[in-house]
Amino acid sequence: MGVYGSDRGQGEGQLLADRQAEIEAAASALRAGGLVILPTETVYGLGADAANPTAVAAIFEAKGRPRFNPLIAHVADLETAERIADFDQRARDLAREFWPGPLTIVAPIKDASAVCDLARAGLDTVAIRVPRHPISRAVLAAFGGAVVAPSANRSGRPSPTTYADAVSETGDKAAAALDGGPCAVGLESTVVSVLDGQARLLRPGAVTRVQLQQIVGPLAEADDDAKRSPGRLALHYAPDAPVRINAKAPEPGEAFLAFGGGASGEGVFNLSPTGDLAEAAANLFSYLRAADRTHPSAIAVAPIPQEGLGEAINDRLRRAAGFIG
Repeated sequence: MGVYGSDRGQGEGQLLADRQAEIEAAASALRAGGLVILPTETVYGLGADAANPTAVAAIFEAKGRPRFNPLIAHVADLETAERIADFDQRARDLAREFWPGPLTIVAPIKDASAVCDLARAGLDTVAIRVPRHPISRAVLAAFGGAVVAPSANRSGRPSPTTYADAVSETGDKAAAALDGGPCAVGLESTVVSVLDGQARLLRPGAVTRVQLQQIVGPLAEADDDAKRSPGRLALHYAPDAPVRINAKAPEPGEAFLAFGGGASGEGVFNLSPTGDLAEAAANLFSYLRAADRTHPSAIAVAPIPQEGLGEAINDRLRRAAGFIG
């Protein structure tokens, strides 16, 4: 398990010891029905007790989020996940390979009292994961149950990958907020459903399609299972300025998210000068925000290769542009 952001380089045990009072305060806030800003390796989340419908409703209110969109339940370990969800062997294999980490597994609900109906959008399934960030896992362990924690931004906005952006978006709604440094991955988790003996990729992320197939074999088409995943709205992750994707160059008045060497200058934000997809993913949301703060007529984005992590980056960009549902 890695240590992230501004805490990188400290021993993890010392890190958690130094932050123990904050961790316990966050767990207490969750037990009291409050909201907590939590760092994860993917993006910052706005967390609440998954079993408490009133607390979950407060997340929807804080984010302005449509209530038909399910939330991900975050837990401290696989054992806790299996008390809440009914895992078959494929789900268990995926969890053992990629947890803790940026993979969410959608499986039939086993204990509906642990993740309330509102958090599951009335579905008979639950989206669940074990995050990798040591601070979030420590809070989850101290709390003892599942915590739903969608990204700590207003609904439809770019997800926050820094503490400052998270607090700026929803900090006034949170009873506690924990700074875990910049998010190492910078994209929301991959979501895969494992239902009826079939594994389906519902949302691409840092765990790629190829990596999933190496564990469970060929993936079935998502079909109606897509509704079981968060982040499936057509207009999602969107800045205030319109987004124009696959742009060779910016038009006058546009900001430009470049990819690869050569592009520079005022209003240009290069996701990765070296063409590294992992670096581009980590920078995507923060650069969308930075470009938006220049008040451009639009944000043009250079073409991103579709292979590997590029599939997840392009998914987010198409949603920011409002192109897919």
